[in-house]
Amino acid sequence: MSGDTCLTTALCPAAGPKPKTCSFRGGSLGNKYVRLNVGGSLYYTTVQVLTRHDTMLKAMFSGRMEVLTDKEGWILIDRCGKHFGAILNYLRDDTIALPKHRQEIKELMAEAKYYLIQGLVDMCQAALQDKKDLYEPVCSIPIITSPKEEERLIESSMKPVVKLLYNRSNNKYSYTSNSDDNLLKNIELFDKLSLRFNGRVLFIKDVIGDEICCWSFYGQGRKLAEVCCTSIVYATEKKQTKVEFPEARIYEETLNVLLYETPRVPDNSLLEATSRSRSQASHSEDDEGFELRDRVRRIHVKRYSTYDDRQLGH
Repeated sequence: MSGDTCLTTALCPAAGPKPKTCSFRGGSLGNKYVRLNVGGSLYYTTVQVLTRHDTMLKAMFSGRMEVLTDKEGWILIDRCGKHFGAILNYLRDDTIALPKHRQEIKELMAEAKYYLIQGLVDMCQAALQDKKDLYEPVCSIPIITSPKEEERLIESSMKPVVKLLYNRSNNKYSYTSNSDDNLLKNIELFDKLSLRFNGRVLFIKDVIGDEICCWSFYGQGRKLAEVCCTSIVYATEKKQTKVEFPEARIYEETLNVLLYETPRVPDNSLLEATSRSRSQASHSEDDEGFELRDRVRRIHVKRYSTYDDRQLGH
C-alpha cells in the first residue's frame, strides 16, 4: 500500500468506550503509517506528509495538540472527509488538480482554511476568480416586459440606446416570400451590433410592441430616429406584409447615436462620416436646416406601395 488510502464507511454509533484524548508523539515515527478517521472516511498516510507544512495537522501530529483516538487506534478528526484526500495530496506535492465546479472549490477552500493551509487557500481563491471572469457575460441584453420598464431603462441609461422591436405575430396578412429571411437578418444584425458596440451603447429587445420589425435610437433619454422595416404591398390582388432589411440605414443610425455618448466628447471621424451620409441621402433635409437634435427622424418603407423591390429612399 502506498500513498493515502480512503475507505469510506458509514459508521454507526456503538456502545463501548468513548474516544480517548492523548498527545500524539509522531516525531519518532517518520514514514510510519497512521490511521485517520475524518468524518467517517478512513485514510492511511504518514506522519512525514502530515508535518511537511506549518499547518494545524502539523500541530496535531508533532505533539503540540491533543488528538482523539478510538479503541482501535484510529485518530479522529471531526470534519467532513470528502476533500481530505485532496488535502493530503496538496501536503505531499504542493499542488493539486482543483475540482471543476465552483461549489466543490468553495468546499475545498473551507477545509483548507480550517487546517490553516494557506497555499491551498490561495489556489482556490485564484481559481474562483478565474471562473468568475470566465463566466462573466460579455454582453447582456435586457428584454422589455412593459412600457414602464422601457421608459425607465431609457431614462436611467447613461449610454445611447438602440432598441429592436420584433413581433412576427402582429401581422394581419400573409408575408411575402423574403420577409422571414429579412426578419431574421434584422435580428442577426442586432446581435452583431450589440457585440460590436458593447459597453458604449445599451441594446434592448422589445417583443411586446405593436410593430412587426422596428428599430428605435435614443440619445440622452430622447428618441432620435426610428427605422420601420415593414410595409404593405399588393400581390396577386391581395395585401401582403413585406419585411425589409435596410442594413445601411441601421448602421448609419447606430453610428449617429454614438455622438450622444457620455461624457459628450465630439468624435470628428463619426461627425464627418454621419454628416456626409446624411447629405448624400437627402438634400431636401439640408435645405430645410435639418438638425439632428431638433426632431426625430422616422425612416419608413412607403406603405401601401405597389409590389416592387426598389431600394429604400427611391
